[in-house]
Amino acid sequence: MAFNRDSIIALILIMASGGLMLASFEIREPDYGVLSPAAWPRLIIVILGILSVLYFIQSLRMAKVKNLDTPSHSLVSFFSYWRNVFSVFIIFAVYLILLPYLGMLIGNLVFSFVLLSVLGGWRSFLMHGLIAIGTSGGMWLLFTYALEVFLPRGSLTGL
Repeated sequence: MAFNRDSIIALILIMASGGLMLASFEIREPDYGVLSPAAWPRLIIVILGILSVLYFIQSLRMAKVKNLDTPSHSLVSFFSYWRNVFSVFIIFAVYLILLPYLGMLIGNLVFSFVLLSVLGGWRSFLMHGLIAIGTSGGMWLLFTYALEVFLPRGSLTGL
């Protein structure tokens, strides 16, 4: 078993999860309510910790394989190699800028559809539309009616 960069990152994530878990005990407990305010953060921290441990185990099992797909030293090859990462950040930035105008429902539909289409190709138009409607609409219904959370409405759409 080889100790590599992934192992070090996994150990840092495990320690960060432990630190976050300790910090979650500093969350004030109010006298009202059924669910503790620290419940959701702790759940997410536990999931992060479990995934970090799995990442650590996987990194120890990984053989030392030289990556042949690394980009060359030109600027064009660098951007073509990291094209998907840059695309996601640009699409997310546009989503955040348009969110006050489109609202949560329409904004999430457009964001999901565009992101799926850019990363998955423009051939599966119908499938990307169905996934965007199903996931965004389902989450909107869950938060609006089941959890009774007020989601941001768009100034242009009112939804």
